[in-house]
Amino acid sequence: MKLYDLAVVGSGIGGSMIASLNKDKNTIIFEKDKNLGGCASTFKRYGSYFNAGATTFVGYEENHPIKEIFDKANYKPDITKSDIAIRIIQNKKVIDRIKDFDKFIEDINKAYPNKNNKIFWQKIKDIDEKFWQLKKLYYSKYSLNAYIKTINSFIELFFNFNTYIFKSAKSFIKEILGDISKEYQDFIDAQLLITLQTTSKEITVLSLALGLAYPFHDVFYVNGGMGSLFEGLLNDIDLKRKEQIVKIIKEKDKYRLISKKDEYLTSNIVLNSTIYDCANLFEDKEIQKYYQRFSFNNQSAFVVNFNLDTNEDLLHHYQIILDKKIPNTISNSFFISFSSKDDKKMSKNGYSVTISTHTNASYWENINKDEYIKQKALCENFIIDSFVEHFENINKKDIINISSATSKTFRRYINRANCGGNAITLKNIFQLPSCTTPFKGLYNVGDTIFAGQGWPGIAIGVKVLNEELNG
Repeated sequence: MKLYDLAVVGSGIGGSMIASLNKDKNTIIFEKDKNLGGCASTFKRYGSYFNAGATTFVGYEENHPIKEIFDKANYKPDITKSDIAIRIIQNKKVIDRIKDFDKFIEDINKAYPNKNNKIFWQKIKDIDEKFWQLKKLYYSKYSLNAYIKTINSFIELFFNFNTYIFKSAKSFIKEILGDISKEYQDFIDAQLLITLQTTSKEITVLSLALGLAYPFHDVFYVNGGMGSLFEGLLNDIDLKRKEQIVKIIKEKDKYRLISKKDEYLTSNIVLNSTIYDCANLFEDKEIQKYYQRFSFNNQSAFVVNFNLDTNEDLLHHYQIILDKKIPNTISNSFFISFSSKDDKKMSKNGYSVTISTHTNASYWENINKDEYIKQKALCENFIIDSFVEHFENINKKDIINISSATSKTFRRYINRANCGGNAITLKNIFQLPSCTTPFKGLYNVGDTIFAGQGWPGIAIGVKVLNEELNG
């Protein structure tokens, strides 16, 4: 049996990036689905292509980990810069999240007048810029060297952000902006749900800044769908599509991976599955016990996909904030991604549209089949009706090839029910899972591992993991 230096289970953002950084080794990567990318994949249905999630591609710029990783992997993505990162529509107010700070402040002052708006958003921008200049950002466990680097990282964080690491975002907002309206609070929290999977009640000022500031960076549209990024990163790596690893057996200093097709042996293994699902792969009681320490994050997504037949010129990304919660969800907003009109693959049958909102995984997992169909249709119809209401030149008849997905759908195709990891909060800041484990050669990566959310957060975790693998 061939012995691999590194085996990666899962082709999500973390798995694909860590595999691409180690393609000079004897590396193999496994993906359960035929499409690469997990929650960020692109799939084909009704003869059209759709992105699995309504997501942006941000952080591909100098001095950011994504650009650094892509450069090291010798991969240049086919992307187009979005002039407007997100257009947010709330009660007929339109606020464009753009890189031009002064223009953004102009829009904010019109929508939510506050004498301290510029002070607040400038502080958000300054904290974010300072964070991305850090040189020692690191979090790992289970070795002296890892703990030393982690301590040095905390020292650097404390030196630069001493009051913002532990100060609550909620008190910071009140301190600068005062008692803001529910509408303004919803505007802030709706964006945080996208980037951090939580609201300002739960997080620190540092997390608040990172969650709100990303449109001040370059935001890109990925030509050919988000899935093309993974195809490019894994282009020259031993890749096993539609081959799910069902069992992993620890054998002294090696790991035996067993799929329904074959068996493989590796010295090092990186799991890109969620931290909550890893215990199911092992029979080793100690490894099971280690993974069972981490509480399941119940948050998931409800996603609607369709083609839109219209001649309207549309931006790449919108967020609609409503006055009330969407049925069967935990959110009063939804995020929309439109394909580029000139994207020959994605817009072959009209705009390819992906709409996403937040929901609880357990709700969809615990209802019977008839109720599932009924409640799924209720949620889907509500979102489509709300979508049409917010675009005056778009009619319901323009929408074709509708489908929707819940946590059950994600479980079926990408083997996970939740979407997104736990946000870094005041309660869990010292309890985050590490990319390393107490078991030699066993590692984790992805949005449920430090540093979590989105492309930039996962990329930080990938950099740390790569150093642990090759240190």
